[in-house]
This record gives sequence, C-alpha cells and structure tokens, in this order.
Amino acid sequence: MSKTLIDPTRHALNGPTMGTRWSTLFFTAPGFDPRPVQAALQKAVDEVDGQMSTWQHDSELMRLNRAPVGQSIMVATDLARVLALGLRIGRASGGAFDIGMGDAVRAWGYGPDAADEQGIRAAMAAPRRPAHELLDLDGNRVCKRGAITLDLNGIAKGYGVDRLAESLRSFGIEAGLVGIDGEMRAIGLRPDGQAWTIAVEAPDPDCRTPHSMLSLQDAAVATSGDYRHWVTVQGRRLSHTMDPRRGAPLLSSPASVTVIANTCAEADAWATALMVAGPQAGAALAAQQGLSALFLLRDDADGLRSEGCGRLFSAHPKT
Repeated sequence: MSKTLIDPTRHALNGPTMGTRWSTLFFTAPGFDPRPVQAALQKAVDEVDGQMSTWQHDSELMRLNRAPVGQSIMVATDLARVLALGLRIGRASGGAFDIGMGDAVRAWGYGPDAADEQGIRAAMAAPRRPAHELLDLDGNRVCKRGAITLDLNGIAKGYGVDRLAESLRSFGIEAGLVGIDGEMRAIGLRPDGQAWTIAVEAPDPDCRTPHSMLSLQDAAVATSGDYRHWVTVQGRRLSHTMDPRRGAPLLSSPASVTVIANTCAEADAWATALMVAGPQAGAALAAQQGLSALFLLRDDADGLRSEGCGRLFSAHPKT
C-alpha cells in the first residue's frame, strides 16, 4: 500500500529508448532529488535495448542470431529471462506468438533495412518451426537446434517497462506510472488514493485519440494494432504483425488488441499473440489463459466495434 504523502511533489521524467521515449510519473515528499532516478531509469532501458535490439549490430540478440547452430553461448540475465518468457508464451499460444520471425520482420522492412523482395520471397518460402521447438535454454546458456533468426520486438518494449518499474521501486518509490510508447505499468495508487488512469488508443492512423479509459492498480497494459506501422502491397495495407504460418504480415486481423496482465512483458507478448489468433480464437485463448483482453474490430461501414473478454472487459459495451 502506498504511503500517504503530505503536499506531494509531482515528478514526470522521460528519455529516449527503442526509437521512441520512455516516461514515468510519480509523487514524492518535497525536496526529493529526481536526478538519480532519471539516471537509473535511463540505464535500465539502455541495458534492455543494448541486449535485445535488432537495430544495433553488436547487441546480444544479434550476436546470438549470428551464432552457429548447435553452439551453446552465454547471454545476459535479462535476455535469458525474455527468451524464456517468449518461448513459454509461444508454447501456450500454439505458436501465435513466435520470437523466431526475425527474417520476415527484416525482409518486409520493419527492421533497420528497407523491404527486400528477394528476402520476402525467401521468408515466405522457408519451412517454419516455432522458436520454442528450435531454441534450448538452460539458465543463461542458449543453444539453437536449427536455423532461426530471433526478433524480440513483440516483448522487449514491455520488458523495458517492467525494468522501469523495478528501478522506481529500488528508490523506495511505491507508487507510479511507467511506460514506453503505449505500453504501461501502474504501481500502487495515486496520492489521492485513486487508481492510475490510462487511455486505450483508438486505432486511427491519422491521429492519436482515446477510445476508452482504464483505471489500473498494480497491473500492466499493452496494445498491439494495425494502425501505426504498415506496408502497402497492391493497394492493401498490411500491418507489421507477422503471421508465423506465412512468414508475412497478417492478411486479416483486429484493428487492435489490448491486454491486461501482471507484467508488461506478458501483456505485450499476449497482445501480439491475440492479434495473430484473431477475435474468435483469440478470445478463447485469452479465456484459457485467464487474460482480460479488448478486441477493436473494423466493420464494413468503416466503424468500430469492440469485443471484450476476461474480468475487466467481458461486460465492455459494443461500440
């Protein structure tokens, strides 16, 4: 439970990470110096980015991708944790979430390089086995049992949010709101005893407006959608979310999926998994996993309708 603060001072900190910005909001007693917190938060996300980036040639993830099949290598603890979680959610989702889609992500132009037609053809033609069948983890030791290119863009940002939360707590800060882009985690309550208010973004590519609002305490939220990053092929817009069955962007998907979970890494990965699974199979999967999820779907009249499942969203009104 958060301590009651007298005349609390509001601190809103932010900095660059992963091609976007991290942010945090918290309150302290007057006279608190936020500069050490700022430095620690930046260090935390820099460590995550340095280990898991596909844009940095010398990141640990890219070194792992270059490692020969069958060679066991040691990786940093954070990377090992994210790999293990990614494989666990990959199994639980029946492969809907797959951290082994790096070749397709890069070929379609969602990495540091432009889209490459030859790479696209190769990614779509390649026989695919999910990462949880091709990667062995033993503590911090990783071994690839087959050719695979790892990509953690569907989980690393959420894990970065969790690291921000851990860093706040290391300073004795028991309540706050942390986020990277739209992935957020709420800790405790606001000084007035109210939950933290977080907007679920409307899936509009032209502007950022809220679709609905959430009140969260000690929980994380992440949204995956088709409206921020896409390519246009033969007049059709294809989102950045990859279909592991095709090695290509999803042909049909919800406009967005928002997931509430205990950690932001879990929310981030499950939001991607439910996008891939689609509204019907995704809702069944969310129910099986005990997740609260909100699906925003485009109808034939270019409007939106919502379908919710789980404790928080099951009674969500259709719009």
